[in-house]
Amino acid sequence: MRLIRESEGGRETLATEVETADSFLSRARGLMFRRSIPDDYALVFEFDGVASRDVHMVFVPFPLDVLWLRDGEVQKKERLSAWTGLAKAEADRLVELPAGAADGVSVGDEVRLVG
Repeated sequence: MRLIRESEGGRETLATEVETADSFLSRARGLMFRRSIPDDYALVFEFDGVASRDVHMVFVPFPLDVLWLRDGEVQKKERLSAWTGLAKAEADRLVELPAGAADGVSVGDEVRLVG
């Protein structure tokens, strides 16, 4: 499975190593307590509907790029600092990537998983 971004400028692979967090426990744990993640990694949080979704960086010792998506469209993008980052936006899917992996992503771009 790959995570790709599509925009007017074309198509780009954001991650080739994709993990989904679709249970209560996997969403609650997220990337906490991991020492690092690969450069081509993404953790995708799946939710049943659109709601306000927050991301905290407690016990995450490396910075992340976070995308809030609604129906595959990027609503917000933010880089969160290790340990202290915190952000919130409405979404039905969240994507956490290594810092810098979402540099080319803009609000309005389409981001989706492909098999």
